[in-house]
Amino acid sequence: MNYSPVIGLEIHCQLATKTKLFCGCEIEVNTKPNKHVCPICLGLPGTLPAPNKEAVNLAVKLGLALNCEIDTRALWTRKNYFYPDSPKGYQITQTGTIPAHDHPICKNGYIEIISGNGEKKRIGITRIHMEEDAGKLVHDFSPESSHFDANRCGTPLCEIVTEPDIRSSEDAVLVLQKIKQILEYTGVSNANMENGNMRCDGNVSIRKSEDAPFGTRAEIKNLNSFSNLQKALEAEMALQAVTLDSGKEVEQCTKRYDANHNKTIVIRSKEDSHDYKYFPDPDMLRIFIDENLINSIRESLPELPDARRARFESDFGLSSYDAQVLTADKEVSDWFDLASKNCKNPKLLANWVTSELMRELKEMENGISALKFKPEDLAQMVNLIEDNTISGKIGKTVFAEMLATGKDPDSIIKEKGLVQITDTAEIEAIVRKVIEANSAQWQEFKGGKAQLRGFFVGQIMKNSGGKANPNLVNRLLDELA
Repeated sequence: MNYSPVIGLEIHCQLATKTKLFCGCEIEVNTKPNKHVCPICLGLPGTLPAPNKEAVNLAVKLGLALNCEIDTRALWTRKNYFYPDSPKGYQITQTGTIPAHDHPICKNGYIEIISGNGEKKRIGITRIHMEEDAGKLVHDFSPESSHFDANRCGTPLCEIVTEPDIRSSEDAVLVLQKIKQILEYTGVSNANMENGNMRCDGNVSIRKSEDAPFGTRAEIKNLNSFSNLQKALEAEMALQAVTLDSGKEVEQCTKRYDANHNKTIVIRSKEDSHDYKYFPDPDMLRIFIDENLINSIRESLPELPDARRARFESDFGLSSYDAQVLTADKEVSDWFDLASKNCKNPKLLANWVTSELMRELKEMENGISALKFKPEDLAQMVNLIEDNTISGKIGKTVFAEMLATGKDPDSIIKEKGLVQITDTAEIEAIVRKVIEANSAQWQEFKGGKAQLRGFFVGQIMKNSGGKANPNLVNRLLDELA
């Protein structure tokens, strides 16, 4: 494409509170419609909402994790629009059309990503504002009517708005993945895109060159996976390129992505902020946030992905790639971190986790929580390999048995008689037997045909039932040659 893309993301995440943003109704998914509702979240006349303190604390925690400034006098506003899923006819949020009314709880932050070429890039975070979610329309019960479920009304959300600093669809995915990581590490949100805990809108335009003015953007709503985000952005960029190449102008609009046909479809003309007639909510006071509270939340922040990746590299000698793989998923990262505390060789442990374990996890519906064995069990198995009690090949047998039964490695090795042979005389007898059975190949090996080493090691391991110490095998082959 002969154009340069400009991309910004708007990411909505559901805050991990037990109750709604302005009332005490419980948040429960997949429950009976309209089970958790009250006059406040239904927006009945005369009700007075009051903000959920835990939701505010989580928003502050998110802002600090994303390197934001915290507005200690954040303002609630009303976003006025009519849609059947919003019983009040407006949404309580933190956006304004004039500076005096625009006081989101967090602003001017950033994250850093590492592109596919290894380049580190800083992406600005314009703002994070709190707002309430709308309800849900259900269209499945009847072809003639829709039903309204208010359970989701008033669910606390944070909207994270990035600067238009993203220059490729691949980097957009990395930004979304990084923010999802931070949400999970901090516990601010479950960030489950499949369940709707996290949704993403992509804003994209194209221009002739990096120094040209921004083009007209389109907003693509409700992208619920990393792959759909990338495909939707690329489809829209291709469409805008064709439009400009034909001499037409791109029109500002809101769109959705049709994954079946890999194209973006216009939903409506894009509104501007003044169309929503924002004004300060007369029922809501400002949020006055004490500096002591901010400092307390900052001190409570857990180790974040970048810091953990750096620690894995420095403490365990892992490559940047392996450290990145091990920190991508918080549950896997926590599991490995716990296992490493009991392991003599964390680097070897990392190899087992990134290869054998992660391959198995792809087949497990509930991920690492479905494992039958504990982190210390894998650490113990790696320790047994490290001190030559078992070989790496035997380790695979032990690992498979641990997966199937949950038994600890010591018990498995004892039951199956899998202790590695380390007695030099015993291994030498096996080596000589293999040499005698393959005398022609042995003469070629002695004559310099080095590629036959693998053949002899394989035959020796086969004759020893996989129990021979590979280091001793190789040493004996060299000595006898």
